[in-house]
Amino acid sequence: MPEKILVVDDDIDSLKLIGLMLQRNGYEVIAASAGNQALTKAASERPDLIILDIMMPDMNGYEVTRRLRKNPDTQRIPIIMFTAKTLIDDKVAGFEAGADDYLTKPTHPAELASRVKAILARSAAAKPQGVARGAAIGVLGAKGGVGTTMLAVNIAAARLLAGDTPIIADFRLGMGSLGVSIGLARSHGMANVLSKPAEEIRPRAIENDLVTHPSGLRALLSSARATEAQLAFTPEAAVAVVRSLRSMGRPSVFDLGSGLSPLSQRLLREMDQIVLVVDPLVVTLTMARDIIQEIMTWRNDPNRLHVVVVSRATSSTPPSWSDVEQYLGYELRGIISLASDLMIQAMQANVPTVMFQPNAVVSTQLIKLAEDLHNRVRLPVGEQS
Repeated sequence: MPEKILVVDDDIDSLKLIGLMLQRNGYEVIAASAGNQALTKAASERPDLIILDIMMPDMNGYEVTRRLRKNPDTQRIPIIMFTAKTLIDDKVAGFEAGADDYLTKPTHPAELASRVKAILARSAAAKPQGVARGAAIGVLGAKGGVGTTMLAVNIAAARLLAGDTPIIADFRLGMGSLGVSIGLARSHGMANVLSKPAEEIRPRAIENDLVTHPSGLRALLSSARATEAQLAFTPEAAVAVVRSLRSMGRPSVFDLGSGLSPLSQRLLREMDQIVLVVDPLVVTLTMARDIIQEIMTWRNDPNRLHVVVVSRATSSTPPSWSDVEQYLGYELRGIISLASDLMIQAMQANVPTVMFQPNAVVSTQLIKLAEDLHNRVRLPVGEQS
């Protein structure tokens, strides 16, 4: 069966030219000439790829992309923006909205055909038939120093204790501390993988860059080397890493660092569950409130966003659970009572806290959080982990 491509453009001549080129390359083509029509056809036809113009009368391509990414039925359909808008800001806006690629008009038919072929190949590799995919869990700190890495590694370790086969990945190039926290060397795996072209990033290519903790926990790591922070890579390469790892791990847990950046926003769209880590300080909660509002504009699904407080007992009168919820305007999913001495002992032993002392209060809180994330995942039928 030929792959199906939805072409969206209000210029009828462009529709015909693109459609003819695609048909000559063996693709099935469906067309839409407006934004709302594109949303309807994407939901009903479930195309393998969408080629989308930006400038349309009823709804621009950025908004169409955002709405496609919000809809669980269409959020994973790859999108190529194909437009006459050539400014770098336009391209950045396209990727931030959720596009997978961006081409400017006019372009040679051979280049368009090549981009279409590459995007379809990456999409097929990320969802190989007959292979179940695991959940993707993204862990993001409202700011630095709130315990994001600690939470990410213990979520993965807790699922390992539960009998799953998790992989943890550290996207903090140049600031990676995950490997150090559990005594793992070879912390350059993520940089090695992201140095490859996106179309070459496959599970087999990643396997050699994974390191394995004595417990059996597998990891794709970043280091604290400044050269890694300067590594240039495409959003497509980062997305290819996520999609490859989710076919390898059950689940895959991603340390996304702190704050919203163009990269973390793009990767958060790939996640089945998002954990936002905060501490009970007004500065952090103010930043978290802005992040929640931003995430909910393009992914309004409270079942997927978990706000977790890591309490460091920094104040003699910390705000209550209900005070924090009222301030954020969002339900908390957990409070982790940070046990500093226990954490230090676990780190010195090169073991995640939930494995070092499973019955400790903080360990039971972390294990419960990991179980809650696991139970809330809703993968498409046939893809349950």
